[in-house]
Amino acid sequence: MAIADRTPKPGERKVFGICPFWQSSSPSASASSTQNLHNSTNYHDRSRHLDDGNPRGRSGSVSSVARSLLPARRRLRLDPPNNLYFPNEPGKQVRSAVRLKNSSRSHVAFKFQTTEPKSCYMRPPGGILAPGESIIATVFKFVEHPEANEKPQDHKSKAKFKIVSLKVKAGTEYVPELFDELKDQVTVERVLRVVFLDAERPSPAMEKLKHQLAEAEAALENCKKPPVETGPRVVGDGLVIDEWKERRERYLARQQVEAVDTK
Repeated sequence: MAIADRTPKPGERKVFGICPFWQSSSPSASASSTQNLHNSTNYHDRSRHLDDGNPRGRSGSVSSVARSLLPARRRLRLDPPNNLYFPNEPGKQVRSAVRLKNSSRSHVAFKFQTTEPKSCYMRPPGGILAPGESIIATVFKFVEHPEANEKPQDHKSKAKFKIVSLKVKAGTEYVPELFDELKDQVTVERVLRVVFLDAERPSPAMEKLKHQLAEAEAALENCKKPPVETGPRVVGDGLVIDEWKERRERYLARQQVEAVDTK
């Protein structure tokens, strides 16, 4: 054909000479391309092998890290939430109160801990709350005298109180050793710091403290009362007072009176 037989003129380049895909590569360039392709294939093969061996390895590690960064879910609701308010009466043992309410759907065991166990104690020191149940705990503390250069209003205490919780099954009996046996499942609910209040100056915090202390005392008195008896009453040396028996005796006595009257 004419196109095939035409010879290029001087200075004219071949059309296929400008396309690099049609040019023959040098040995070094070809070897480099082959090596890169081999490395890329090996990389994808290793990635596929890791994914096949542990398909959820990456997602599992990410989820575990995310769980460790998230704060622990609290089981108890405290009132007041962050502080324990005490009347500032140096040289005396004073009281504070905090309400604990189980806000979870399971039974929860709680326990008090303090940095000054010699001068502070709690009543009760621990217990188990059913879902939705609440209790007012009373905290006792001896107030030290302020230092010579310290003003009464600036008097502070370094004592701290920590409340920990543990999810338990219904019917579990509370013992402090529960928190040692299941320490991996223990949650720190709050770390409460001590705040002193002027006992002679009215304030909302002082009024709330008095109300909670009165409620705690009333609950303690109710616990001390003997259980209400639902069975028959027993008087004297074991005589059982039965209402039906009393009615029968009255009926018989009335019958005897009527019999005497008819004679």
